[in-house]
Amino acid sequence: MSRKRSSPERRLTGILLFFFFLAFLLLSMKRGSWDGLVFAVAVPAAMLASSLLIPRLFPADQLMLSLTNFLCALGLLMLYDTAPALAYHQAVSWAIGLVGMIAAMLLVRRVRGPGPLIWLASAISLILLALPFLLGREINGARNWVDLGFFSFQPSEIVKPVLVLVLACFMARRRFLPWLVFTFSCLALLMLQRDLGAALLYYCVALLLFWISSGSLPSLILGLCGGAAGALWGYEHFAHVQRRVQIWINPWKDYQNAGYQIVQSLVAIASGGLFGVGLGLGAPTSIPIYTSDFIFSVICEQFGLVFGICVLLVYGALLWRGAAIAMEARRRFHALAAMGATLLLGLQAFLIIGGVLKLIPLTGVTLPFVSYGGTSLVSSMCLAGLIQGVDSLNKDDLREDMRLNRISS
Repeated sequence: MSRKRSSPERRLTGILLFFFFLAFLLLSMKRGSWDGLVFAVAVPAAMLASSLLIPRLFPADQLMLSLTNFLCALGLLMLYDTAPALAYHQAVSWAIGLVGMIAAMLLVRRVRGPGPLIWLASAISLILLALPFLLGREINGARNWVDLGFFSFQPSEIVKPVLVLVLACFMARRRFLPWLVFTFSCLALLMLQRDLGAALLYYCVALLLFWISSGSLPSLILGLCGGAAGALWGYEHFAHVQRRVQIWINPWKDYQNAGYQIVQSLVAIASGGLFGVGLGLGAPTSIPIYTSDFIFSVICEQFGLVFGICVLLVYGALLWRGAAIAMEARRRFHALAAMGATLLLGLQAFLIIGGVLKLIPLTGVTLPFVSYGGTSLVSSMCLAGLIQGVDSLNKDDLREDMRLNRISS
């Protein structure tokens, strides 16, 4: 039975590896450069090695690892096609992200509650979020990047895994005040930086996780009303938010200026049709932020809506697996940690894809695992590591139950 179940998985893995090998090989031949051959060999080899070796050495979930590796490789492929210089940076970030994922797996197995490590992580997180006021630079209306000259990063991305652990720790112990103070301190700093996309993610994850942990529907309704009031306040006080809402309502009204990128995104998706114009073809660089915010539009243009729906299904499978792991956990902290990481990844994917498709106003967050950005990629891999760490504990509990049953029988 195990061979029958594993055979389709092996075939699917082989198809994906062959797909990325041919895709990078095609781009290499199109560009006439040898670096594409390196990617054609290195990317499938990295996917295969990490999917086989990491679960044997560390407590990793092979399905979640395969899904995240597919999304990372897809993002790398899109970057090599549209901005080859950025693909090298993203490849390094992928390698660092795998290390961060393993560290997160091992960390969640050792954190039991609100101890010194959680308090220290909370303090460091608030310091990191305050750094843009001293060393930050403004991008698209938000001052949320720290620029050290030789290196730049986004503190709000680094803090995401810490936010999940802090919320899970204190909510599991039903200690209301600590997580509330930490969350609102983060939100205040993000609002002052005008990083409303990250603020929305933080707020939604905290609210939904509190509702899951408490089961209080009135608290959820009150939180939604508070969030709506905060969104209205942000709309009234931030000019770039007003522009984004107006663009969302009618991007064609100011096509040449403010609405240009969303219109180009919609045109790219429409031109791709069901099956795309082909890898390396089309005009992806006509979209201003094609490597990060609008990379899903590039995918749909080159591979078509059918492939785009498949990418959405991959995210759906990732979220389904994360929710299943959370529900199988026997300890409140581990269940909330896995669910918090799952919610964060799912909400972030929904916000950016919904904005790209003009379902909601564009928030400017990245597409997890796919968009260009080292900090974002490492943060997403760490969140996946938290979920996998909880899964390993669930399997440990199951093995212990089986051992006890054998002893009792």
